[in-house]
Amino acid sequence: MANEIEAPTKAEMALLEPFDGLTLEQIKVPQTKEEFAAAASDLACCQFIGFDTESRPTFQKGEASLGPHIVQLSTLETAYIFQLSKIESHRHIADLVESKQIVKVGFGLKSDKSHLRRKLGINPGAILDMDKVFRQKGYRKELGVKAAVALVFNQRFQKSKSVTMSNWAARELKSNQLIYAANDAYAAVKLLSVINKSSTLTGLPVTDL
Repeated sequence: MANEIEAPTKAEMALLEPFDGLTLEQIKVPQTKEEFAAAASDLACCQFIGFDTESRPTFQKGEASLGPHIVQLSTLETAYIFQLSKIESHRHIADLVESKQIVKVGFGLKSDKSHLRRKLGINPGAILDMDKVFRQKGYRKELGVKAAVALVFNQRFQKSKSVTMSNWAARELKSNQLIYAANDAYAAVKLLSVINKSSTLTGLPVTDL
């Protein structure tokens, strides 16, 4: 990607075909100790995994967020949605997020890291914010996942405000919530797989905190 290429506008992105993301069949929500262990084992086999969190929105002035309520981690084939109300998931999430061998890839991860540190005492390791990757490629503005998907795949990444502001603390998440959350994490690692074909840490702006 050359320097000074402008990101597409909202109007231009609206004309693109939808992003070819994960389907419901590729999204898992672990519920048991065995399912948490299996999910962690699958994710631990990857050098790079997509990473994001979601929190139930606050509506009252001065109301403190109790999030995050879910953590989503994704391979190139499967996304796992960990509900933090399931205490059994915390150990596995900590192992994955704190690992310095497994690189967690996402967009705008500063708040996600601080929220996890506050809620679970997790100190994230090996974090790769895709905004920094695109800045290395010559894009000086913070792109975000929508513009990045449009640039690399020529597709439209859909983010519904109603889903963004939905109840992520619900005991059972709806299908549209699962699709939204899973693809936020998946899109990041999919983008990296395309623009970093060498699959190496060399030259990537990976940070611990």
